[in-house]
Amino acid sequence: MFKDPFSFKGRIRRLEYLITIVIYCVVYFSLWFLTRGTSYGTEVFWSMFLISSYIFIAQGTKRCHDIGVNGFYQFIPFYFFWLIIEDGIPKKNKYGLNPKGLKGPEETGKIRQNEG
Repeated sequence: MFKDPFSFKGRIRRLEYLITIVIYCVVYFSLWFLTRGTSYGTEVFWSMFLISSYIFIAQGTKRCHDIGVNGFYQFIPFYFFWLIIEDGIPKKNKYGLNPKGLKGPEETGKIRQNEG
């Protein structure tokens, strides 16, 4: 999880995207609260805001890739809700391999045999 958060390539799962949103909100509001009223607050806030926004957009792009759409879809208002609830494409798509890995016999090509 959180392998190369600065990259716009690849795919991520819903859980990683949701954790990214939570961390982004915690960082944003913490910085806002801790830097207001200080002489250096504006510079610190905006520098950290730009870095965390870059990571958030990169993670959103990878989540869009997981459901099979272009990363620009994340800029549609309230589309992040869809990114949270929509399951990714179970197999390889044009953006890469499934981040969940192999889950069942239909993906591995093996047939399970009942023992007993």
